[in-house]
Amino acid sequence: MLTTLTSAWANLRTRRHLFAGAFVAVALGVALVASMGLGLAAAADPPAGKPQRFAAQPVVVMPHNTLTVEVDRGPRRAHDSKKIPYPQPVDKELLRELAELGAVHRDHLAPDAVGVDASAAAVRELVGDRAQVLTGAARHLADPGTERDAQAVVAVRAMLGTAGGVSAFVAVFVTASTFAFVVALRRREFGLLRLAGATPGRVRRQLFTEALAVGVAASATGCALGSWGAPLLARALIDNGIAPPWFTVSGTGTPQSTSGTSWTYWTSWPFQIAFWTGLFVAVAGAWAASRRAGRIGPMEALRDADVDTDVMPWSRRIVGATLLALGLGLTVHTLWTDPSALLKRKTYTTQPMILITAAAALAPLLVRPVLRLIRLPGAIGLLVRENAAASVRRTAAVAAPVLVTVALAGSLMGSAESVSAAKAQEANEQTNAQLIATGAHLSLTRRSVPDVAAVSPSASTAVFVREEGTALVRSEARAVSDPAALAVTSRLPVVSGDIRHLDDRSIVVNEEWEHHRVGDRLTVWLGDGRRTTLRIAAVLARGTGDNGAYVTMANAGAAPVDRIDVRLTPGASPTTVTDALRAATSGHDVRVRTAAAWLDATHPRVKPQTRQGMLLLLGIALTYTAISLAGTQLMAASVRDGELRALRRAGATRAQVRWMLAGEALVAVAAGTALGLAVTALNLGGLAAALGLLSPESGAGAGAEAEAGARAGLEAGVVMPWGVVGSAVGVCAVVAVGAGVLGAGRGRRNRVGG
Repeated sequence: MLTTLTSAWANLRTRRHLFAGAFVAVALGVALVASMGLGLAAAADPPAGKPQRFAAQPVVVMPHNTLTVEVDRGPRRAHDSKKIPYPQPVDKELLRELAELGAVHRDHLAPDAVGVDASAAAVRELVGDRAQVLTGAARHLADPGTERDAQAVVAVRAMLGTAGGVSAFVAVFVTASTFAFVVALRRREFGLLRLAGATPGRVRRQLFTEALAVGVAASATGCALGSWGAPLLARALIDNGIAPPWFTVSGTGTPQSTSGTSWTYWTSWPFQIAFWTGLFVAVAGAWAASRRAGRIGPMEALRDADVDTDVMPWSRRIVGATLLALGLGLTVHTLWTDPSALLKRKTYTTQPMILITAAAALAPLLVRPVLRLIRLPGAIGLLVRENAAASVRRTAAVAAPVLVTVALAGSLMGSAESVSAAKAQEANEQTNAQLIATGAHLSLTRRSVPDVAAVSPSASTAVFVREEGTALVRSEARAVSDPAALAVTSRLPVVSGDIRHLDDRSIVVNEEWEHHRVGDRLTVWLGDGRRTTLRIAAVLARGTGDNGAYVTMANAGAAPVDRIDVRLTPGASPTTVTDALRAATSGHDVRVRTAAAWLDATHPRVKPQTRQGMLLLLGIALTYTAISLAGTQLMAASVRDGELRALRRAGATRAQVRWMLAGEALVAVAAGTALGLAVTALNLGGLAAALGLLSPESGAGAGAEAEAGARAGLEAGVVMPWGVVGSAVGVCAVVAVGAGVLGAGRGRRNRVGG
């Protein structure tokens, strides 16, 4: 054991250039995991805000804002809860009783809660379970912005969780690839050890010990970097509009709220997870490489050629082929059973990882066919191509991280832009209004507006249904006051029934619902928590997932009108009607826009927060790729002195050697780009197939305009983010060429001389 430790320490000192890439990759991964873990901890237990709305009252009484329904969970019964958007106000009888305890303060703009000048104990005893009683810092829950901030914190948790997963995925890949390349470069060294009598187990233990030392040092360094980067991450989330302005992340592991317990620096769970994750990544990355190192025979010490043979063990081929079959099979299965699932963010940010991992695992096999397609002019071009083909391990080590980055950029950003484009097109096809008024608490002060064929006020609400008896599912809905006007101002993709038959005892659903047959009766819970039974009046196509339910205003509770769709009479002046509609509409922040302007504002190609989150993920992947490329090129340059010296002696100039090195780097980057684009094509192809399957074939029962809109379908297709992909490829090319040329030049200066 002592001999192994001594040998490992000597190797780390003398070959630190070989382990620098793995050290930086692990340290950066740990730093990111630590920073995101601290962010998740802060988002899981955010600081309690100061009450604003009822800051002067010691007690706030607010109606229950959650709906709890009994569901089946295996053999037992359980309860599933969801927040309701518009709780019923505190009932008049309770208000009368509260007034006997003390003064009751109401907010007429939002009468969902009241402040009471009385003792908390007396109020709790009086209210019982009829409503919520809030005191102290909990009074901020009655403020209007609380729900908005809560949704922002949920978005922060989702984004940081996804980013942490991508960081771990790329860190494992880069670290494993680095150790595999280190073994390939040290095969003569391991052959000498075997020739000197070292057993395969001894070789494996030595490499394992080296990885353990690198992992411990890099993980400790990463934790220190993570504590420094966590507050910077919080500031970046706020600046990009992802987190609320008050969001803070501590770099010491101490929770921000007073409700949590204090942790010391090295015992907080984010640092624990980050440290052990980094150590696991280093050890796991070295595991496969150590197995290959143990199989190197003594004859490797006598090899002088740099031509790679048997570049992939069968275990890696089996793993890659299995992942490829799994990725393709999962896509086909999802298309067959539930194509709309491919349009959900959780799916298109995680499922492509399977195909990307498969392609990265099979990179040494896939690179060779790509290299055969490359034709370069001149003697240097021939030398570049033959060197890249002969040293396929080196070429694959450069191409694989480029493949991962290009595939991530194309698949993630392409999927997000494609889904957003499809949603925008769907909204455009379903809108038959020419003018749209938006705002809060809208109402028409005049009974009619001249030159208007139909006016359809509606409110945003939600309905809840217990599906399969096991889960309470929320569906976004719009409440309308005039179904006939809705049929004129919209082109909904009705597949059965008629939206004009919607009344106070019925509902319009889409095909995604468990029960979606016209005439069936459903037990649902409305946006204010009331339970009722409604008949299905019409069924909409599933579409991109934005085809929600429709109810009448009687089933919307206290939901205020926030949109008025207007269809003009033939020949009417839009400007004249706009002025008349603006004068006839009252409410808060009233805006009257054309349908095109409203669609542009509400259905952008990609929401800014989503785009910023995607760019953060891609930035992480690109950083890792740059580290991997630089490390690979520097490691390769450290063992190519003899080859480059032979070229110089054969008459090659320094410039020609540099052009050859740059060409090899560019060929490897081009191969990785081609493979990454192929993986992107597979992922986006599945998304395109899903959009095609979700296109409604016909409309029914909603008039000719609705029928034409239903037939239009989703023809937006997929969007390829060439700008993002091109930028990523450009960075990869610059790093690969720069590290390759500079690394070789440094080696010549240190060992060969002019």
